[in-house]
Amino acid sequence: MSKERLYIFDTTLRDGAQTHGVDFNVDEKKIIANKLDNLGVDYVEGGWPGANATDTTFFNEKLDFKNASFTAFGMTKKAGRSAENDPGLASLINTNATSVCVVGKSWDFHVELALEIKLEENLENIRQSIEFIVKNNKEAHFDAEHFFDGFKANKEYALKCLQAAVDGGARWIILCDTNGGTLPHEVAEIVSEVSKVIPGSKLGIHAHNDTGNAVANSLTAIHAGVRQVQGTINGLGERCGNANLVTIIPTLLLKPYFKDNFELTISVENLKSLTDLSRLQDEILNRSSNRSAPYVGASAFAHKGGLHASAVNKDPKTYEHIEPDIVGNQRQIVISEQSGKSNIISRLKSAGISVNEDDQSIQKILDRVKEREFTGYTYDGADASFELLVKKVLGEFPEFFETKSFNINIENSGDEGSTLSKAEVIFVIGNSDVIGSGEGNGPVNALDKAIRMSFQSSGYADYLKDVNLIDYKVRILNTGTDAITRVSIESIDKEGKSWFTVGVSDNIIEASFQALIDSVEYKLMKDKAHPIN
Repeated sequence: MSKERLYIFDTTLRDGAQTHGVDFNVDEKKIIANKLDNLGVDYVEGGWPGANATDTTFFNEKLDFKNASFTAFGMTKKAGRSAENDPGLASLINTNATSVCVVGKSWDFHVELALEIKLEENLENIRQSIEFIVKNNKEAHFDAEHFFDGFKANKEYALKCLQAAVDGGARWIILCDTNGGTLPHEVAEIVSEVSKVIPGSKLGIHAHNDTGNAVANSLTAIHAGVRQVQGTINGLGERCGNANLVTIIPTLLLKPYFKDNFELTISVENLKSLTDLSRLQDEILNRSSNRSAPYVGASAFAHKGGLHASAVNKDPKTYEHIEPDIVGNQRQIVISEQSGKSNIISRLKSAGISVNEDDQSIQKILDRVKEREFTGYTYDGADASFELLVKKVLGEFPEFFETKSFNINIENSGDEGSTLSKAEVIFVIGNSDVIGSGEGNGPVNALDKAIRMSFQSSGYADYLKDVNLIDYKVRILNTGTDAITRVSIESIDKEGKSWFTVGVSDNIIEASFQALIDSVEYKLMKDKAHPIN
């Protein structure tokens, strides 16, 4: 039996950016977009070019996607002007995007109240906007805003809105549950009716999570006929969020009904990157990962002592619906020292580190990771620090230098904005003390400059001269004046290669110094620098 094709449309960089407290910069958008492309999603919606400087800049970037269609988002043309003379549509067409998604009203109440135009005029705006996109050789998607509410209020008009987009040449018509208030049984009924008018091969679903049903509504819509599903990584989105693709994608690939009837461009093999993608995004946003998240949460395959642990040790299928490593996660038996070995082995392989799986070194690495994580470290988004830790445990790390001391001095003349930070570091390189000093607009900036200066006269200077610190995040792990602080740093070199390091301490400066030193050591190790004797 031939399978029907399903398409995954990711809206993290646009819908996800509507989340309270979320603000992606251009570099962060590029990282996430490339991870999504590597996963194998069909569409990556990058944002709304012309609406803000970040999105406009992002759409001018060169993105070498292998799988995904880069998609620009906007709205249908404004009433009273032609599509050719609409600045918003022009911003969508004049981008590197290969497809365009425009949102338009499909609820008669909103057309008359918000747009203050006649119902027929709204239909023309939809049709002409889609025609303009298609004429400019872009694949067209139409997001029918508040479609389910519009259908309930005025079925005939809501369907006319969809038909207007079809008449304009839209490849996809997306049914949007914009306020997230529709329930699964309603989605099933309405999608089934729509499918009688418009083929399911042209229909998509865009669900919000205001009743906690976004994933259920998306899966129900597929069952009822749609063939495109929109959502975000980790369910980001305004208010209660959007449908969580991290839950939807493995469900489509692994659960019998969907696996037997549909196919995706995303492979089961690629699912192994899902947990890392989910946690990397949290690290980028400086958010704590949801431990209880389906498939990828730290507790998704965790079993406490007692009957559950005993049963899982004999047969994991007793309490687990899939093997955790399929999605890049790991099983945890909370009271067992054996938990986590497979995950360590998997991470070692991904880092290109060859270790005999029966070697006692695996347990040493695992013990060291557990020890560090107990004090607040996390290596989910800090692969460079993880690789350094492993090399040091294995005794394979070359000793480039030794930190002798560092200090920070902060001066303020009493005037606002007149604070100056000064840093001094002393390293032992070979048999000599090397001193570096630096001034900056903050202690971390001053430390960074001091570290760089200390290496200027050493044999390491050429390796480090083009390394730049491009991101710095701080997370307070507990409250009080003695709070533990975790610092995450992203560095980049002249070739555009970036790496993430982490430091933890009850002193934010110490944590920052650890992360900075990891960054330097990782660069020297990767470039195979020779230790100075």
